Amino acid sequence: MQNDLIKSYQGIIAAVGEDGSREGLLDTPQRAAKAMAYLTQGYQQKLEEITNNAIFSSDADDMVLVQDIELYSMCEHHLLPFVGRCHIAYIPNGKVLGLSKFARIVDMYARRFQIQEQLTHQIAQAVAEVTGAKGVGVIVEAKHMCMMMRGVEKQNSQMRTSVMLGNFRDDPKTRNEFLQLVKG
Repeated sequence: MQNDLIKSYQGIIAAVGEDGSREGLLDTPQRAAKAMAYLTQGYQQKLEEITNNAIFSSDADDMVLVQDIELYSMCEHHLLPFVGRCHIAYIPNGKVLGLSKFARIVDMYARRFQIQEQLTHQIAQAVAEVTGAKGVGVIVEAKHMCMMMRGVEKQNSQMRTSVMLGNFRDDPKTRNEFLQLVKG
């Protein structure tokens, strides 16, 4: 994979009219390939591996909220970054998930070519699957470079997406509690 990426970046550099043998660009294909492999490492990860059995029995049955998990992803339409934060809440059903695993779930799905709507859904489904929660709520807020750097060039635009599963979808009180907690 690495060699294919390096060749592709050499081709891109040449295609835009640059001299790939110029000092500043000499090692760019290797650096860019390494960066791309890192930015898309989510394709090589599996939910079971990143959660690593960090699921613990618990009598807790009130909402758990992990807020402001930073995320970095790449738009599948233009291969440009979008950056933001994710808020995840769930109602435990006899099990709780280790705190750091929420960030790992976010990163696993964000480190793929994505659209924000799908990313939000994947995170919610993964938390529900791993915890067996009574309900899950996920909100993602992000700024998209494809909208800021090109096209309409709107610097202050931000996109918000949400997915509500179980109690968060069916019970307006639970949904409202989540939304109020996220507002702060």
